[in-house]
Amino acid sequence: MRIALLRSVTNGEEGHAEPTIGAVIGGIGAILLGIGAAADTGWLAIVGGIVLAVGLLAMLVINHMTVEYNIFGRLDKLEK
Repeated sequence: MRIALLRSVTNGEEGHAEPTIGAVIGGIGAILLGIGAAADTGWLAIVGGIVLAVGLLAMLVINHMTVEYNIFGRLDKLEK
């Protein structure tokens, strides 16, 4: 039952759970960036900015791979 629920959440169009991973990474980077800027710690701000950028890029790539690719695949099948 748990596996079926997990599969329906991650595979359903209403779930979109996978891109959240990138958003969480980006959120952690934003927090690190804020702490580094407030504490005037240059290395922490730089690391936070890099983690934020990687998280946002990961979110976009994961969203494209898991959500948009399936939608476009189904649209291509309808056009044929």
